Amino acid sequence: MLKGLLIGMTAVAVVSDSMLLPFYPQFFAGRFGIDSPVHVGLYLAAACLTVMLALPAWARLARRIDPLVLLIYTQVAAGVLCITCYTLRDVLAFWVVSMAMLVFKASYLLIYPYVMRLEHRDSHAGTIGVLSVVVHFGGILGALLGGMVLDHGEARDIFLVMAVSDVIQVVVCLFLVMRGVHRPTADTAAETPASTIRPSSHGIIRLGLVMLAFYFSAFLIRPFFVLHWEAVSGLVNASMSALVFAIPGAVALLALVWNAHARRQGGRPGERLAALLVLGAAGLLLQASPLAPVVLIGRVLFGWALFQVTVRLEVLIFASGTPDSYASDYSKAHIFQNLGVLGASFAAGSTVSAFGLASPFFMAALGFVATALLFPLLLQPVLTPRQVNMSSPAAPYRARGLSQ
Repeated sequence: MLKGLLIGMTAVAVVSDSMLLPFYPQFFAGRFGIDSPVHVGLYLAAACLTVMLALPAWARLARRIDPLVLLIYTQVAAGVLCITCYTLRDVLAFWVVSMAMLVFKASYLLIYPYVMRLEHRDSHAGTIGVLSVVVHFGGILGALLGGMVLDHGEARDIFLVMAVSDVIQVVVCLFLVMRGVHRPTADTAAETPASTIRPSSHGIIRLGLVMLAFYFSAFLIRPFFVLHWEAVSGLVNASMSALVFAIPGAVALLALVWNAHARRQGGRPGERLAALLVLGAAGLLLQASPLAPVVLIGRVLFGWALFQVTVRLEVLIFASGTPDSYASDYSKAHIFQNLGVLGASFAAGSTVSAFGLASPFFMAALGFVATALLFPLLLQPVLTPRQVNMSSPAAPYRARGLSQ
């Protein structure tokens, strides 16, 4: 029950956070009369920077306060600030209040390492896959709900829905705390002692650099994909655009099922990491096409590669830690992830402003190729075969990842 409720709470938070993501250009234009791509890029970059800086602080505080208890207070604050954002008409005030809101909302990311504490190391790959699908499908539902709001109301109404999601998270946390099940500890007796598997800080930096390159490339196309699709297809419909935007989420579910079937057959799920990144680069280039059917094909290929590579990289975050260190390790990796997203948000606005809506796809494809080259160069020395439990179902991810 505990794990299911935590995953469900994560899904609610992801849906809430995804509602406005594809529609920020429309939001700023409709609410504040600002139609500058650079402004949108700067806002998204600031949002990423805010979350990046907030999460390590929450992770440090969670050492003293149980994360579920902490979330009760932070999500109440986030809900109040969401309602405040709904009422604002001054863009500067909106920037200040919405960034404060994101500081408190960032605390829900503690649930990710919290769930991993419930699992043995040999189950990490499967759990990460499930959480990745939750994130992808949360993105689908969030984008669809956001599109429906724009079709039938105002973009600012999204902030009211976000406040409702905060209330749901508070209720779930209160329920778990009152039931006394808010201090889970995984049975780690059979796991390797932490002193023999803890990576060096240099190793975490190496992994972080690979994540930075990958997330920069993957998120570069997001801010203006909807505008690109509407220009290519000629269909100016928010709900339809949201559905196309969310195609990678549907592909992620197929990938999760395929991976589980492959593991049951004793195989190694997915292709080589270099092949996945090349496949993703091809999908990005196809999305730059002026033909709508080609864009859809590229979206599918990109979605498959995005899911598989994300799972492999995130397995590595927890491969060399212990349950007590998961929040700290995840917060460090999250800094590099958000640096990539931050850079992508800023670069997307500048690139579109200078070269047009198709240009981010070409830059992102180059980034995927660069990631394929960086991975073996940076991560080969980080973990040794001694540190990888080859009997684990997650081992194919780790061993194949390190051999690419």
